[in-house]
Amino acid sequence: MRLTVSRVDPWSAMKMSFLLSVALGIAGVVMVSVLWTILAGMGVFDQVNSLVGQIIQDGNQTFDIMDFLGFGRVVSLAIVVGVIDVILMTALATLAAFLYNVSSSLVGGLQLTLTDD
Repeated sequence: MRLTVSRVDPWSAMKMSFLLSVALGIAGVVMVSVLWTILAGMGVFDQVNSLVGQIIQDGNQTFDIMDFLGFGRVVSLAIVVGVIDVILMTALATLAAFLYNVSSSLVGGLQLTLTDD
């Protein structure tokens, strides 16, 4: 059976891409949280503090990487990146549906061959 995909509904493409990008955003925040917890548990941040402390050697002022890479700051940055990702992926998928509709009206669409096993 030969079928032709002649039109993609932009509204359904937007809804589907929104749901998928929200899922990816949540997965990204969870991944960043788990990675930060693993690095903190391994003592990576303490080793960076001691290494930078040896390099800088400032008497009164100590360096603490947690001022820059604290858990709250890292997770909030991951949430901001996730929200931007949701907005961009939804907009790009909707735009891609509009572009596909325009190009399929010119060339006839995408032809698929389906078989029944």
